[in-house]
Amino acid sequence: MDLQDQLKNLFPDHQPEETEENVQDDQDQIWMQDDPIVCKYEKRKGKPITILEGYTGSDEDFKKLAKELKTRLSVGGSFKNDAIIIQGDYRNQIMEILKEKGFKVKRVGG
Repeated sequence: MDLQDQLKNLFPDHQPEETEENVQDDQDQIWMQDDPIVCKYEKRKGKPITILEGYTGSDEDFKKLAKELKTRLSVGGSFKNDAIIIQGDYRNQIMEILKEKGFKVKRVGG
């Protein structure tokens, strides 16, 4: 008899609360939008960057998306002024990742 069974015997009317695993599943959901995210390419100080703009959800969701993109692409980047800035020209890979997640993506600039 394990601890869970002993607790059920001691407190038969107790209803278990949501565990952290269930709460984390809800937190992994990123708000989807109808308008496409704009993926554009620029050069700043002679170095290429990819910029993602146009997300209308919360900043926290956009920051999570930025972190995931940087990790999957193994590149640097940041989140500033409601835009994700990725170091390098990764438009094709970013667009594929976002389409896998269910986002609509619009390519701008080349």
